[in-house]
Parts: sequence; structure tokens; C-alpha cells
Amino acid sequence: MTTVTQDLLALDEDAQNLLFREARTANAFTDEPISDEQIEAIFDLVKWAPTAMNSQPLRVVIVRSEEAKARLVPLMAEGNQAKVAAAPAVALLAADIDFHEEMPKLFPPFPGARDMFEADEASRASSAELNAGLQIGYAIIGIRAAGLAAGPMTGMDADAISKEFFPDGRHRVLVAINMGKPADNAWYDRLPRLEQDEVVETL
Repeated sequence: MTTVTQDLLALDEDAQNLLFREARTANAFTDEPISDEQIEAIFDLVKWAPTAMNSQPLRVVIVRSEEAKARLVPLMAEGNQAKVAAAPAVALLAADIDFHEEMPKLFPPFPGARDMFEADEASRASSAELNAGLQIGYAIIGIRAAGLAAGPMTGMDADAISKEFFPDGRHRVLVAINMGKPADNAWYDRLPRLEQDEVVETL
């Protein structure tokens, strides 16, 4: 990366590397625990993610206890089970299908927002998943900003995990993210990335 390009970014190079270039999906962690204070700090950043009409449909369960892990591990894909069992904490990130109940508080400029979403559950569910996805991207960056490594996974029985950890039936788990300090063997080889001219068109 050229100095000219670096100067075009508001973040200094160390922050760029921490959040993006040197950040990797971690596959192994040390046994250093994650504190309540760290989790609070992470989600104090994550809450600022943009969502349509400020809907904020993301809901999170943090799995840390051995009892909770014993419920989660069998519901993960086989290749992810050992990683989940060893991670200091696992965040289950779900879309709240009934996010619209919070709209009077979250989007006061439009008093009719709750009723608009209430009328069409299929559209509401689609909106919940899309906007929770935006928040999940922020969650990964927030974990990295705390000096931790993130190991996002979709290899799991999402329906079973949703039922186990969100038993009201109104939440859909989209991703599980292992969190912690990376172990020495945390990283696989870096895989290629597409370049700008392969993905970006300016009209």
C-alpha cells in the first residue's frame, strides 16, 4: 500500500492493520477469559451500526459457561465443534423477527413504523435478517477493536441453535462468533482477495 493511499484514510496505519489487513479468522484461542467489561465495550461500539429506519434487530447471547457450551457444541458442524469448545466465549448473533415492537422508541420521526412492519411478517423477517447482517459486520470489527480475535462461523444447525438459545421462536441465529486471544496456531494461510478492478465499477 502506498503512502499516498494511506494518507487518504482517517485511521492511522496501526488501526488499519488491526481492524483489516492483519485481522484474520481465528481457529484456536488461549484460555484467557473474556470479561463482562470487554463484552460491554465491544457492544458499545457495535450498537452504532447503521440499520434501516434505525431498526437494530440484532440480538446476542454470549456463551461462556461449560454448561452452555455443552448445549451448543453438538449443534455446530463437526469441524467447528472443537473450536467452540475451546473458545473463551462464543457470541450467537440472531435477528429478532419482532424488532418492530421497539420502533416507537428507535424511530420516533415515523410513528407508524411499528404498524407498517406488523402488517407483513415475511417482509419484516427479511428486513430483520438483512439489517442484523449489517450489525454482524460491525460485531466482527468491534471484537477486533478490543484486541481480540474473531472466528465467525455459519457451519451449524442454525434452526436448532435458535430453538435452544432463543426458545421464544421469534429469533433466527445467523452466525456464531468465537472470541478470544488467538493462540499461536490460530491462523491458516491467508487466502487471496479480489482486487478493486475485479469487483468495483464506477459509472
